[in-house]
Amino acid sequence: MSINITEASIDVIIPTYKPDNGFGNLIKRLLKQTRKINKIIVINTGIEYWDDRFLDLTDLIEVHHINKEEFGHGSTRNMSVKYSDADIVVFMTQDAKPYNKYTLEKLIEGFGKDSNVYCAYARQLAKSDATEIERYTRIHNYPRKSCVKSKEDLKSTGIKTYFCSNSCAAYDRAEFLRLGGFDEELGFGEDTVFAAKIIENDGKIAYCGDSIVLHSHNYSLVEQFKRNFDIGVMHRDVLSQYNIPHAEGEGLKLVINTASYLIECREYLWLIYLLFYSGAKYMGYLAGNNHNLIPKTIKKELAMNPAYFDKKKKAK
Repeated sequence: MSINITEASIDVIIPTYKPDNGFGNLIKRLLKQTRKINKIIVINTGIEYWDDRFLDLTDLIEVHHINKEEFGHGSTRNMSVKYSDADIVVFMTQDAKPYNKYTLEKLIEGFGKDSNVYCAYARQLAKSDATEIERYTRIHNYPRKSCVKSKEDLKSTGIKTYFCSNSCAAYDRAEFLRLGGFDEELGFGEDTVFAAKIIENDGKIAYCGDSIVLHSHNYSLVEQFKRNFDIGVMHRDVLSQYNIPHAEGEGLKLVINTASYLIECREYLWLIYLLFYSGAKYMGYLAGNNHNLIPKTIKKELAMNPAYFDKKKKAK
């Protein structure tokens, strides 16, 4: 059943860890949105890191505290949905910021593009402190043009069909619950895996190029290796069950396009760094994609989210 985007109620859900002034800025920007928010559900890890001054910003905030051991990318978000009775839940990360006052309005419009849209996600622009490589990565992964992705796109776009980001993504809450929510055992990529679940269940995903958030990371080579290790693990353990092309082709395309962008901008030093950066990403992905050959203790050192390897895996 399609959502009435005009009358639909909306809750924004934000997991936090050591929230700082940037989080306060996020709340202020949410309060300026043209689309009315029912409440802002915050799942905070570590009550000792929480500052009640955030509650002074608005009475829309509802905060729930958990311990660090309880946090999981999928499980924490699933828990947060239980505190909502809205038609649409919008997941955001604490380091993402609405670009303007229309971010939520344009995001929710994604559900009006097709009656089978179960999820809509926003375009990301790099923050002002982003490196040239990170800046182009956002341009490559988040183009201006909006689209609706379905099972029919798998042949042409492959694994990109499943691309989604919980840095700013809205979900039809009823369909989210019907499909069982996020995989709670994943150390990374719960949004991508759920996107795959949507597509495989004949739902659709709307990418909203006119709904914009500021979000980027300046990872070190080690951090980028670990991030891609987690991506490789997720692709092997979960996405491998789907008949789609490997991700290496998309990675190579990104490297080539980034190099062209850096040459065009005459950023030659960044071009040299791109070689090391891309090498760290590929080696991380390759290691993660073959993590079954690596001892558990070493895997936990290589991963950005090592707790994944302490969890009992569900039978596939």
